[in-house]
Amino acid sequence: MADVVTLGEAMLRLSPPHYNRLEQADSFEARIGGGELNVAVGVSRLGLTSSWVSKLPSNPIGRMVRNKAREQGVDTSSVVWSNSGRVGIYFLEFGATPRASSVVYDRAHSAVSTLSPGEVDWKAAFAGCKLFHTSGITPALSKSCAEVTTEALKAAKDSGVLVSFDVNYRSKLWTEENAGKCMVPMMEYVDILITTEEDTGKVFGIREADYQTVARKLRERFGFKVVAITLREDLSVLRNNWSAFALAEGKFYNGPTYTVEIIDRVGGGDSFSAGFIYGYLTGDVEKGVNYGVAFSALKHSIPGDLNWATLAETEALLKGGGLRIER
Repeated sequence: MADVVTLGEAMLRLSPPHYNRLEQADSFEARIGGGELNVAVGVSRLGLTSSWVSKLPSNPIGRMVRNKAREQGVDTSSVVWSNSGRVGIYFLEFGATPRASSVVYDRAHSAVSTLSPGEVDWKAAFAGCKLFHTSGITPALSKSCAEVTTEALKAAKDSGVLVSFDVNYRSKLWTEENAGKCMVPMMEYVDILITTEEDTGKVFGIREADYQTVARKLRERFGFKVVAITLREDLSVLRNNWSAFALAEGKFYNGPTYTVEIIDRVGGGDSFSAGFIYGYLTGDVEKGVNYGVAFSALKHSIPGDLNWATLAETEALLKGGGLRIER
Protein backbone atom coordinates (compact mmCIF):
# COMPACT_ATOMS: atom_id res chain seq x y z
CA MET A 1 0.00 0.00 0.00
CA ALA A 2 1.81 3.11 -1.26
CA ASP A 3 0.91 6.73 -2.01
CA VAL A 4 2.80 6.63 -5.31
CA VAL A 5 3.43 3.67 -7.64
CA THR A 6 5.92 3.87 -10.52
CA LEU A 7 6.65 1.53 -13.43
CA GLY A 8 9.94 1.33 -15.32
CA GLU A 9 13.45 0.03 -15.83
CA ALA A 10 16.44 0.43 -13.54
CA MET A 11 19.94 0.04 -14.89
CA LEU A 12 23.50 -0.42 -13.72
CA ARG A 13 25.45 2.77 -14.42
CA LEU A 14 29.20 2.58 -14.98
CA SER A 15 31.20 5.83 -15.08
CA PRO A 16 34.95 6.46 -15.36
CA PRO A 17 36.12 8.54 -12.38
CA HIS A 18 37.81 11.95 -12.56
CA TYR A 19 36.30 12.99 -15.93
CA ASN A 20 38.18 10.26 -17.77
CA ARG A 21 36.85 9.32 -21.18
CA LEU A 22 35.44 5.83 -21.66
CA GLU A 23 38.42 4.94 -23.86
CA GLN A 24 40.76 5.94 -21.03
CA ALA A 25 38.98 4.02 -18.30
CA ASP A 26 40.68 1.37 -16.23
CA SER A 27 37.98 1.40 -13.54
CA PHE A 28 34.32 2.37 -13.23
CA GLU A 29 32.08 3.70 -10.48
CA ALA A 30 28.96 1.53 -10.28
CA ARG A 31 25.58 3.05 -9.41
CA ILE A 32 21.93 2.12 -9.84
CA GLY A 33 19.32 4.34 -11.43
CA GLY A 34 16.42 4.61 -13.82
CA GLY A 35 13.75 7.22 -14.47
CA GLU A 36 10.82 5.73 -12.59
CA LEU A 37 12.94 4.27 -9.79
CA ASN A 38 14.51 7.72 -9.37
CA VAL A 39 11.00 9.16 -8.93
CA ALA A 40 9.99 6.49 -6.41
CA VAL A 41 13.15 7.18 -4.39
CA GLY A 42 12.63 10.95 -4.53
CA VAL A 43 9.02 10.69 -3.37
CA SER A 44 10.09 8.42 -0.53
CA ARG A 45 12.84 10.77 0.62
CA LEU A 46 10.38 13.67 0.68
CA GLY A 47 8.03 11.79 2.99
CA LEU A 48 5.44 9.90 0.94
CA THR A 49 5.31 6.13 0.58
CA SER A 50 6.22 4.67 -2.80
CA SER A 51 6.32 1.39 -4.68
CA TRP A 52 8.32 0.55 -7.81
CA VAL A 53 7.15 -2.00 -10.39
CA SER A 54 9.63 -3.62 -12.76
CA LYS A 55 11.11 -6.97 -13.80
CA LEU A 56 14.52 -8.09 -12.58
CA PRO A 57 16.72 -11.14 -13.14
CA SER A 58 17.13 -13.51 -10.20
CA ASN A 59 20.86 -12.91 -9.82
CA PRO A 60 23.15 -10.73 -7.69
CA ILE A 61 22.81 -7.69 -9.96
CA GLY A 62 19.02 -7.92 -9.88
CA ARG A 63 19.14 -8.15 -6.11
CA MET A 64 21.55 -5.21 -6.03
CA VAL A 65 18.92 -3.10 -7.80
CA ARG A 66 16.18 -4.32 -5.44
CA ASN A 67 18.34 -3.61 -2.42
CA LYS A 68 19.08 -0.05 -3.53
CA ALA A 69 15.36 0.64 -3.87
CA ARG A 70 14.67 -0.84 -0.44
CA GLU A 71 17.51 1.17 1.08
CA GLN A 72 15.56 4.31 0.19
CA GLY A 73 12.29 3.00 1.62
CA VAL A 74 10.75 2.01 -1.73
CA ASP A 75 8.44 -1.02 -1.69
CA THR A 76 9.46 -3.69 -4.23
CA SER A 77 6.79 -6.30 -3.56
CA SER A 78 5.34 -5.87 -7.08
CA VAL A 79 8.66 -6.49 -8.84
CA VAL A 80 8.48 -9.52 -11.16
CA TRP A 81 11.47 -11.87 -10.98
CA SER A 82 12.89 -13.74 -13.97
CA ASN A 83 15.26 -16.67 -14.41
CA SER A 84 16.49 -15.14 -17.68
CA GLY A 85 17.53 -11.75 -18.99
CA ARG A 86 19.79 -9.20 -17.39
CA VAL A 87 19.98 -5.77 -15.84
CA GLY A 88 20.70 -3.24 -18.57
CA ILE A 89 23.90 -1.21 -18.37
CA TYR A 90 24.70 2.31 -19.42
CA PHE A 91 28.13 3.89 -19.52
CA LEU A 92 28.21 7.59 -18.62
CA GLU A 93 31.13 9.77 -19.65
CA PHE A 94 31.18 13.12 -17.83
CA GLY A 95 32.09 16.13 -19.94
CA ALA A 96 33.24 19.69 -19.35
CA THR A 97 32.98 22.65 -21.72
CA PRO A 98 33.41 22.34 -24.67
CA ARG A 99 32.94 18.54 -24.48
CA ALA A 100 29.43 17.44 -23.57
CA SER A 101 28.69 14.45 -21.37
CA SER A 102 27.67 11.33 -23.29
CA VAL A 103 26.01 7.96 -22.78
CA VAL A 104 26.57 4.52 -24.32
CA TYR A 105 23.75 2.01 -23.76
CA ASP A 106 24.13 -1.74 -23.33
CA ARG A 107 20.55 -2.64 -22.44
CA ALA A 108 19.41 -5.18 -25.04
CA HIS A 109 17.72 -8.36 -23.76
CA SER A 110 17.10 -6.92 -20.30
CA ALA A 111 14.67 -8.78 -18.07
CA VAL A 112 12.32 -5.80 -17.97
CA SER A 113 12.01 -5.80 -21.77
CA THR A 114 10.21 -9.15 -21.46
CA LEU A 115 7.61 -7.84 -19.00
CA SER A 116 4.23 -8.85 -20.41
CA PRO A 117 0.57 -8.07 -19.72
CA GLY A 118 -0.84 -10.18 -16.90
CA GLU A 119 2.44 -10.50 -14.97
CA VAL A 120 1.67 -7.66 -12.54
CA ASP A 121 -1.32 -7.69 -10.20
CA TRP A 122 -2.26 -4.06 -10.77
CA LYS A 123 -5.30 -4.21 -8.50
CA ALA A 124 -3.04 -5.16 -5.61
CA ALA A 125 -0.33 -2.70 -6.66
CA PHE A 126 -2.80 0.22 -6.74
CA ALA A 127 -4.53 -0.59 -3.44
CA GLY A 128 -4.51 2.66 -1.43
CA CYS A 129 -2.50 4.42 -4.16
CA LYS A 130 -2.99 8.14 -4.88
CA LEU A 131 -0.88 8.52 -8.03
CA PHE A 132 0.74 6.32 -10.68
CA HIS A 133 3.81 7.56 -12.55
CA THR A 134 5.62 6.26 -15.59
CA SER A 135 7.44 7.71 -18.58
CA GLY A 136 8.01 7.38 -22.30
CA ILE A 137 11.12 5.30 -21.65
CA THR A 138 9.12 2.28 -20.52
CA PRO A 139 7.04 1.70 -23.67
CA ALA A 140 10.17 2.27 -25.78
CA LEU A 141 11.86 -0.82 -24.34
CA SER A 142 9.79 -3.40 -26.26
CA LYS A 143 6.38 -4.10 -27.74
CA SER A 144 5.37 -6.00 -24.60
CA CYS A 145 6.53 -3.11 -22.38
CA ALA A 146 4.33 -0.76 -24.41
CA GLU A 147 1.41 -3.15 -23.85
CA VAL A 148 2.14 -3.31 -20.12
CA THR A 149 2.32 0.48 -19.92
CA THR A 150 -1.15 0.74 -21.47
CA GLU A 151 -2.39 -2.03 -19.17
CA ALA A 152 -1.08 -0.13 -16.15
CA LEU A 153 -2.57 3.19 -17.27
CA LYS A 154 -6.00 1.61 -17.75
CA ALA A 155 -5.77 -0.18 -14.40
CA ALA A 156 -4.82 3.07 -12.67
CA LYS A 157 -7.88 4.84 -14.06
CA ASP A 158 -10.10 1.88 -13.14
CA SER A 159 -8.76 2.18 -9.58
CA GLY A 160 -9.44 5.91 -9.43
CA VAL A 161 -5.73 6.72 -9.29
CA LEU A 162 -4.25 9.94 -10.69
CA VAL A 163 -1.71 9.41 -13.50
CA SER A 164 1.42 11.43 -14.17
CA PHE A 165 3.55 10.80 -17.25
CA ASP A 166 6.98 12.15 -18.15
CA VAL A 167 7.46 12.16 -21.94
CA ASN A 168 11.21 11.43 -21.57
CA TYR A 169 11.89 10.89 -25.29
CA ARG A 170 15.07 8.88 -25.94
CA SER A 171 16.33 8.97 -29.51
CA LYS A 172 18.59 5.97 -28.90
CA LEU A 173 15.54 3.82 -28.13
CA TRP A 174 13.13 4.74 -30.95
CA THR A 175 12.27 7.28 -33.63
CA GLU A 176 10.13 10.36 -33.13
CA GLU A 177 7.47 8.84 -35.40
CA ASN A 178 7.29 5.57 -33.46
CA ALA A 179 7.28 7.39 -30.13
CA GLY A 180 4.35 9.53 -31.24
CA LYS A 181 2.34 6.59 -32.58
CA CYS A 182 2.82 4.74 -29.29
CA MET A 183 2.41 7.54 -26.78
CA VAL A 184 -0.42 9.60 -28.28
CA PRO A 185 -3.10 6.93 -27.52
CA MET A 186 -1.79 6.69 -23.94
CA MET A 187 -2.49 10.35 -23.27
CA GLU A 188 -6.23 9.79 -22.74
CA TYR A 189 -5.34 8.19 -19.38
CA VAL A 190 -2.92 10.91 -18.24
CA ASP A 191 -3.85 13.65 -15.75
CA ILE A 192 -0.44 15.30 -15.30
CA LEU A 193 2.00 15.59 -18.20
CA ILE A 194 5.63 16.45 -17.48
CA THR A 195 7.74 17.34 -20.48
CA THR A 196 10.18 19.70 -22.16
CA GLU A 197 9.48 21.92 -25.16
CA GLU A 198 11.94 19.83 -27.20
CA ASP A 199 10.29 16.48 -26.35
CA THR A 200 6.84 17.93 -27.05
CA GLY A 201 7.90 18.86 -30.56
CA LYS A 202 9.50 15.50 -31.27
CA VAL A 203 6.73 13.27 -29.90
CA PHE A 204 3.54 15.29 -30.41
CA GLY A 205 4.60 17.61 -33.24
CA ILE A 206 3.71 20.71 -31.21
CA ARG A 207 6.20 23.49 -31.83
CA GLU A 208 5.42 27.09 -30.91
CA ALA A 209 7.22 30.39 -30.39
CA ASP A 210 7.12 30.15 -26.59
CA TYR A 211 6.80 27.55 -23.84
CA GLN A 212 3.44 28.83 -22.59
CA THR A 213 1.80 28.33 -25.97
CA VAL A 214 3.21 24.80 -26.11
CA ALA A 215 1.58 24.07 -22.75
CA ARG A 216 -1.75 25.51 -23.90
CA LYS A 217 -1.68 23.44 -27.09
CA LEU A 218 -0.98 20.27 -25.10
CA ARG A 219 -3.86 20.95 -22.74
CA GLU A 220 -6.22 21.78 -25.59
CA ARG A 221 -5.32 18.64 -27.52
CA PHE A 222 -5.33 16.11 -24.70
CA GLY A 223 -7.32 17.68 -21.86
CA PHE A 224 -4.66 17.24 -19.17
CA LYS A 225 -5.41 18.55 -15.69
CA VAL A 226 -1.83 19.83 -15.44
CA VAL A 227 0.97 20.40 -17.94
CA ALA A 228 4.40 20.96 -16.40
CA ILE A 229 7.40 21.98 -18.52
CA THR A 230 10.96 22.04 -17.20
CA LEU A 231 13.29 24.81 -18.40
CA ARG A 232 17.03 24.34 -18.72
CA GLU A 233 19.42 27.05 -19.95
CA ASP A 234 22.92 25.74 -20.65
CA LEU A 235 25.42 28.36 -19.52
CA SER A 236 28.14 25.71 -19.82
CA VAL A 237 28.34 21.92 -19.45
CA LEU A 238 28.80 22.35 -15.69
CA ARG A 239 26.61 25.39 -15.06
CA ASN A 240 22.91 25.72 -15.92
CA ASN A 241 19.90 27.84 -15.08
CA TRP A 242 17.08 25.53 -13.98
CA SER A 243 13.37 26.22 -13.56
CA ALA A 244 9.89 25.02 -14.55
CA PHE A 245 6.28 26.13 -14.80
CA ALA A 246 2.89 24.43 -14.84
CA LEU A 247 -0.43 25.20 -16.49
CA ALA A 248 -3.64 24.19 -14.72
CA GLU A 249 -7.20 25.45 -15.17
CA GLY A 250 -5.98 28.25 -17.44
CA LYS A 251 -3.45 29.61 -14.93
CA PHE A 252 0.34 29.51 -15.12
CA TYR A 253 2.43 28.74 -12.05
CA ASN A 254 6.07 29.73 -12.38
CA GLY A 255 8.68 28.06 -10.20
CA PRO A 256 11.86 29.70 -8.92
CA THR A 257 15.00 29.80 -11.07
CA TYR A 258 18.28 28.46 -9.72
CA THR A 259 21.75 28.61 -11.20
CA VAL A 260 23.11 25.13 -10.55
CA GLU A 261 26.69 23.91 -10.55
CA ILE A 262 26.48 20.44 -12.00
CA ILE A 263 28.11 17.55 -10.22
CA ASP A 264 25.70 15.12 -11.93
CA ARG A 265 22.65 16.17 -13.97
CA VAL A 266 21.35 12.64 -14.57
CA GLY A 267 18.07 12.26 -12.71
CA GLY A 268 17.42 15.99 -12.56
CA GLY A 269 14.18 15.72 -14.50
CA ASP A 270 13.09 12.72 -12.44
CA SER A 271 13.71 14.75 -9.30
CA PHE A 272 11.45 17.47 -10.65
CA SER A 273 8.75 14.82 -11.16
CA ALA A 274 9.23 13.53 -7.61
CA GLY A 275 9.16 17.01 -6.10
CA PHE A 276 6.14 18.01 -8.15
CA ILE A 277 4.24 14.86 -7.18
CA TYR A 278 5.05 15.41 -3.50
CA GLY A 279 3.99 19.07 -3.61
CA TYR A 280 0.85 18.36 -5.61
CA LEU A 281 -0.34 15.53 -3.37
CA THR A 282 0.39 17.45 -0.16
CA GLY A 283 -0.74 20.84 -1.43
CA ASP A 284 -1.52 22.13 -4.91
CA VAL A 285 -0.04 22.86 -8.33
CA GLU A 286 1.93 25.88 -7.11
CA LYS A 287 3.52 23.86 -4.31
CA GLY A 288 4.24 21.09 -6.80
CA VAL A 289 6.17 23.39 -9.14
CA ASN A 290 8.14 25.04 -6.34
CA TYR A 291 9.13 21.80 -4.64
CA GLY A 292 9.86 20.16 -7.99
CA VAL A 293 12.29 22.89 -9.05
CA ALA A 294 14.03 23.08 -5.67
CA PHE A 295 14.35 19.31 -5.21
CA SER A 296 15.74 18.88 -8.73
CA ALA A 297 18.13 21.82 -8.32
CA LEU A 298 19.60 20.06 -5.31
CA LYS A 299 19.92 16.83 -7.31
CA HIS A 300 22.37 18.50 -9.71
CA SER A 301 24.83 18.75 -6.81
CA ILE A 302 24.64 15.03 -5.90
CA PRO A 303 26.53 12.19 -7.65
CA GLY A 304 24.49 9.32 -9.05
CA ASP A 305 21.01 8.99 -10.53
CA LEU A 306 19.24 8.99 -7.16
CA ASN A 307 18.51 12.18 -5.25
CA TRP A 308 19.82 12.02 -1.68
CA ALA A 309 18.45 15.46 -0.79
CA THR A 310 15.95 15.80 2.07
CA LEU A 311 12.66 17.59 2.56
CA ALA A 312 14.35 19.95 5.05
CA GLU A 313 17.04 20.88 2.49
CA THR A 314 14.39 21.43 -0.17
CA GLU A 315 12.38 23.74 2.06
CA ALA A 316 15.50 25.59 3.17
CA LEU A 317 16.39 26.25 -0.47
CA LEU A 318 12.87 27.51 -1.15
CA LYS A 319 13.31 29.92 1.76
CA GLY A 320 16.52 31.24 0.21
CA GLY A 321 19.07 29.12 2.03
CA GLY A 322 22.65 30.34 1.71
CA LEU A 323 25.85 28.67 0.53
CA ARG A 324 27.95 29.06 3.65
CA ILE A 325 29.12 25.87 5.28
CA GLU A 326 26.79 24.46 7.92
CA ARG A 327 28.57 23.74 11.23
